[in-house]
Parts: sequence; C-alpha cells; structure tokens
Amino acid sequence: MPRLQHAVAAFALFGCATAAMAQYVWLNEKGVKQYSDVPPPASVPNSRILKSPGGMPRADDAAQAVETDAGTGEADQKPAPKSIAEQNAEFEKRRAEQAEKDKKAAEQAKQAADQKKNCALARDYKRALTSGQRISRLNAAGERVYMSDQERAQEERENQRALADCK
Repeated sequence: MPRLQHAVAAFALFGCATAAMAQYVWLNEKGVKQYSDVPPPASVPNSRILKSPGGMPRADDAAQAVETDAGTGEADQKPAPKSIAEQNAEFEKRRAEQAEKDKKAAEQAKQAADQKKNCALARDYKRALTSGQRISRLNAAGERVYMSDQERAQEERENQRALADCK
C-alpha cells in the first residue's frame, strides 16, 4: 500500500512540475520576446504569440470563438504558414527592391554632385565675364580670338540661365 501512495504522490508532483514548466512566449509592441508563466495581456494579438503551453486557449480566444460561432457559425480560418520556398521568394523580392532603391539613390547622388560641380564652374565663368578682362577662345583654325562686347553680353545671358538652376 505505501508503494501505491508513493506512486500517486510522485505522479501528482510530476503533473504539478509540468504545469510549472508551462511558458508563454510572445513579442511585445517593440518586437522583443517576452517569457512568462502567465498568459500575455489581452492587448497582444494572436499573431504575436509564439508559444503557449499545451495549446491551451487564452480566455479572450475562447470568448472570440463563442462570438464567432454565435454570429456566423464558422470560426476564422488562419492562413497556412508559408513554405521555405515562398519565404525565400519574398526575401529575394525584398532584396531586389532594396538594390533598386540603392541604385536610384546612388544615381541621384551622382546627379546632385554633377550639378554642384557645374554650378561652381558657371559661377567662376560669371566672375570672369563680369571682371572686365579680355576673354579669348580658339577658333576652328586654332587661332586665338577675343570676345566682342556683344558676344560677352550673350555669354552673360546664357550663363545667367545656367545659374538659375543652381541653388
């Protein structure tokens, strides 16, 4: 008889020990894993609960199931988890989109640098045009030709239009 009592007591202690090991794991609003032996707050959606002991339903889940059954007669269908291939395809898609964004950002940065350089050159040219110094160019024959006052005025107008795009 004492052996039977010891066996019953051991079995009861084992049952208590497994209940004590019951743990809930969920992600809080910041995405940090939370571990507890009590169910997560009702504000935590089911999609963020990673583990619950023995598949025991939460109190608010049972209430939702009763409301759903009473209202429509059907429980909500959860989508099946995505396969590894689907997850990999989504990852590759996100990576390609990020690479495209990075490429566009690099192109825009290059264009901005080119525009900054062109604006600096236009400002330097404006200083030369307004300085009053004689400005020369090479003609088709390779000879040095100096700008006339009309050519200088025309160059100043064109340079002013180029500087209008600069900040």
